[in-house]
Amino acid sequence: MPEGNEIHRFAERHAAAFAGKRVHVDSPNGAFPDAEILDGRTLKSVEAVGKHLGYRFGKDLIVHVHLGMYGDFWEGEMPLPPEKGALRWRMWTKTDWMELRGATDCSIFDEAKWQALLARLGADPLRGDADPAPAFEIIAKRKTPIGLLLMDQTIFAGVGNIFRAELLYRARIHPERPGKDVSRKEMEGIWKDAKKLMPAAMEDRRIVTTLPKDRPHKRGTAEDDEVHYVYRRHGKPCFVCGATIKREAMGGRTVYWCPDCQKS
Repeated sequence: MPEGNEIHRFAERHAAAFAGKRVHVDSPNGAFPDAEILDGRTLKSVEAVGKHLGYRFGKDLIVHVHLGMYGDFWEGEMPLPPEKGALRWRMWTKTDWMELRGATDCSIFDEAKWQALLARLGADPLRGDADPAPAFEIIAKRKTPIGLLLMDQTIFAGVGNIFRAELLYRARIHPERPGKDVSRKEMEGIWKDAKKLMPAAMEDRRIVTTLPKDRPHKRGTAEDDEVHYVYRRHGKPCFVCGATIKREAMGGRTVYWCPDCQKS
């Protein structure tokens, strides 16, 4: 599932290509039946919050997109490519096009429904207006493992499985530690780290969390097998201490950690 960094990246790219312009819109496979309502209208703005995108054509004409596990965008310069696959939503101008496939949701929200969605979401580290204080207060009262709380989009919006594993490793916190046992100082450190790592991951589609001094190749760009400390590195040695990285199921996903660097 794309994490917040990629969602915000799409918002920036699509705003640059389409916002302020009159666009053509269609739904070749018919899975977005309201597409014809938008054809010929001006896209006013694109907003990203957590893992949600909002394409604002008017106050009560906001296309909500949630990519889910399998959704993705394709983009390019004109001309339009041939229709291919389960093409749900297509938008284009004289110069640019984008296509959406496989999303969990692509539907029109009115302003009230959009605002209700925003009210349900927690603080997004990629938004300058985000206030993490309510999230800190919730976590301080919960016995729920911090590994689950970080993935709760009503607490922190945009944090997914990769960032959960890597932020907890960098903070040296075991994912099973109860939220109430994570100090305010530790949570502030995780938030600060997220605000550094997530924007950096918007530059391309790689999330790099390792420090050069900890990588096997300490100079140059991180190689693909050394971009993460623990995520999908189960059975391999920790870059820092050499212990074998562990994994287990948590909340329907797989969580990863180092048993020595992240004591329970």
